Amino acid sequence: MKRCVIVGGADINKAERIREMIEPGDFVIYCDCGLRHREALGIEPDLIIGDFDSWQKPETDTETIVLPVIKDDTDTVYAVKEAVKRGYDEFLLIGVFGGRLDHTLGNLSILLNLFKQGKKATAVDDYSIITVVGKEPQHIGSEYAFFSLLAIDGEAKGVTIKGAKYPLENAVITPDFPLGVSNEVLPGKTAEVSVKEGSLILIKDYR
Repeated sequence: MKRCVIVGGADINKAERIREMIEPGDFVIYCDCGLRHREALGIEPDLIIGDFDSWQKPETDTETIVLPVIKDDTDTVYAVKEAVKRGYDEFLLIGVFGGRLDHTLGNLSILLNLFKQGKKATAVDDYSIITVVGKEPQHIGSEYAFFSLLAIDGEAKGVTIKGAKYPLENAVITPDFPLGVSNEVLPGKTAEVSVKEGSLILIKDYR
């Protein structure tokens, strides 16, 4: 499975932790002011994308796609679409959460969009790993201090949580009540979460 790493412009304060998640062979796209993280991450871009309204367009031989400032897609959305077009099946999004809430929520919807396309997508920030869970169970180890499940795409039905402080069996989680916030893996256990119908955002918080 080919993986694409997309770097956005939100703050990254723990670059060392995030840098360890980038693997040899990843295709790396920097989006506009995501280029400010280039030195801290120590990873060179394979592709640069942006309208360059928040960062100066670099003089480089690296492939660069310059976007119009007035457009429907954000730079990050365009980068995801371009990577899908190029055949990438797995995504790691970095520097896409924090700062402006509108961009954070917009980037959260990217995870859901990729999930519905059958792609594997994960986002990371200084505190958490964020992904989408559906029918295929996901497992959470004790290396995470907390985990939360949030509905952002309508009701999630048949939600089951095992091996956690607050278990659930065939429950319903809705967008208007945060039932799945701040759970914990039981000592010596690995938690398992799954959804029969719909999907949930899964947020795993580092210790």
